[in-house]
Amino acid sequence: MGLPVSAQRENLRVITDGNWEEILTGEWMIEFFAPWCPACQQLQPVWNEIAELAEDLGINIAKVDVTEQPGLSGRFIITALPTIYHCKNGVFRRYQGTRTKDDILSFIEEKKWQSIEPVSSWFGPSSFLMNMMSALFKLSMFIRVLVFIADFVFPSRRFSSPAYYQKKHVEQARLLHQFEEEQEADGEEEEEDEDGKNEEWQREGAAENTVRKRTVVAGEEKDT
Repeated sequence: MGLPVSAQRENLRVITDGNWEEILTGEWMIEFFAPWCPACQQLQPVWNEIAELAEDLGINIAKVDVTEQPGLSGRFIITALPTIYHCKNGVFRRYQGTRTKDDILSFIEEKKWQSIEPVSSWFGPSSFLMNMMSALFKLSMFIRVLVFIADFVFPSRRFSSPAYYQKKHVEQARLLHQFEEEQEADGEEEEEDEDGKNEEWQREGAAENTVRKRTVVAGEEKDT
């Protein structure tokens, strides 16, 4: 028989930016997830079942919604979903095993986490570096929200009005017509240049013929 919903919720702790320091004391398994993530959705029934056994296991089971807690996403450098951490008295280790109920329970009961290299103190969630990362992720989310609200409340008329698009099309047509005229002018200039070169070549050819004739005539007169 399953536990009541209220008991399930009690066993599965929800960690936020406001209470995350609770996980620095005692033993915890924490899942970082997003509601839209298919792999996270598959894990949820398993995670809920493990949470029901939390008291018997002597461990706290928790979850973090990274879409609502961007600061924790940055603090723990969450780059894949779902991500599971084991924590014992402030020492964090990342769970790398398969996400089945039996494997996770074995990891906890047999203390397999002891064979995993803990997260360096430089990258621990309470370090100065991770505090900065948390603040950066919060700021990034805040800016996104502001931009969304601004677009919703003050939509840009310049880009949404029909007059803007009509003006844009007229401008494009004008530029296209100007380009065609420039191309035609360039073509006429090239034709004029070619005609001029042909005339120059003809004059140079006539001059060379005249010089040759004079040379030939002079040579004949000299022979006689």
